[in-house]
Amino acid sequence: MPVADTSQLISGVAERYASSLFELALEAGSIDAVGADLNRVQALIDGSDDLKRLIVSPVFSAEDQFKAISAVAEKAGISGLVGNFLKVVARNRRLFALPGIIKAFRLIAARHRGEISADVTSAHALTQAQETELKATLKGVTGKDVAVNVTVDPSILGGLIVKVGSGQIDTSLRTKLSTLKLALKEVG
Repeated sequence: MPVADTSQLISGVAERYASSLFELALEAGSIDAVGADLNRVQALIDGSDDLKRLIVSPVFSAEDQFKAISAVAEKAGISGLVGNFLKVVARNRRLFALPGIIKAFRLIAARHRGEISADVTSAHALTQAQETELKATLKGVTGKDVAVNVTVDPSILGGLIVKVGSGQIDTSLRTKLSTLKLALKEVG
């Protein structure tokens, strides 16, 4: 029997959990607050290799994950709906899906606000002015407000990779260099 595709498993779990969290946030009238807390959780994950290891490694017991994520949430001042949600996710051994849950929640919230979502990969963090300019440019192209989710990936060297729906715009330096290298090989 073939092994199930891990990304499909994560995305199914992530969507279910994100939908449940969104419904609770909607009832509580706290979609923006929950989104902000989830952004803080994602920033904590992005900034800590130890936290990344904790959420993806099956080595840690449910109890260890529960205690650790509870302590992280408390230290970061993340309580209420998101604080409780993190504990439930840890208890259910689903912390591995947390980044996917956060992404899915953003998409659901953006759809609810009538926005479309763009995933942007940049070589370095964008300033507020750059992010505002990017949103304005994407709104001009799509005709809708665009929620931008930025991921920093220094390996692209420079430029941006922007994904909106199934479309992708890649202005990354790494891609340009690869294209140049390919062209040079064909010439020789």
